[in-house]
Amino acid sequence: MIDHIKFGSETIEYTLQYTNRKTLGITVKPDMSVHVTSPMDVPQDRIKEKLRLKAPWILKQKSFFLAFHPKTPERKYVSGETHFYLGRQYRLKIQPGEKESVKLKGKFIEVSVIEKSNASSLVKAWYLEHARHKFNMLANPLIAQFEKYNVHPTSIILRNMPSRWGSCTPKGKIILNPELIKAPKRCIEYVIIHELCHLVHHDHTQKFIDLQTKEMPDWPKWKNKLENMMA
Repeated sequence: MIDHIKFGSETIEYTLQYTNRKTLGITVKPDMSVHVTSPMDVPQDRIKEKLRLKAPWILKQKSFFLAFHPKTPERKYVSGETHFYLGRQYRLKIQPGEKESVKLKGKFIEVSVIEKSNASSLVKAWYLEHARHKFNMLANPLIAQFEKYNVHPTSIILRNMPSRWGSCTPKGKIILNPELIKAPKRCIEYVIIHELCHLVHHDHTQKFIDLQTKEMPDWPKWKNKLENMMA
């Protein structure tokens, strides 16, 4: 069942499931949904009382996951439209050409096209190619940095994810959203470090936060930058 509580000006919606477990469990998932599992005999008013006590933690977790929800607005692929690359803003300059290409030149992303309708696919392919190169270049020293914890990702792959900047599978595969190539370098490193920390601590416990802080002391700055720069 779905229910909610009020905490100050905030409304916290949650999904409640009764199970045979002996204690009440509260989980905030990466999509910021709140899931509660409860023993069969616990009345709903006690569940809500427990949720109100845990509300500050729940809101903190939801805020933590917010950085992993891309909010990049839809961009047009026409001359004059602004696009980001590594945190900097560029304008598209689409021009006819006998050979199709995309390149950075000054404050412009210059796109040579045989047909204007090709501009979108050309720019997206250019972003993907640069994401593959830059992500690996940034990840390699960070992976080496985590070798002292006896962990190593099995692979790093790119995948378009509408609600995540990155994720880590139970088998150690790190998945990065290619849209990250539009963010500053330190934002990309923050997401990679976040996922590498998951190889050591699978859940967002205090130990996880402590490790992330140890490996990147200024991570809140880049988390906030990632949340806000393309909103």
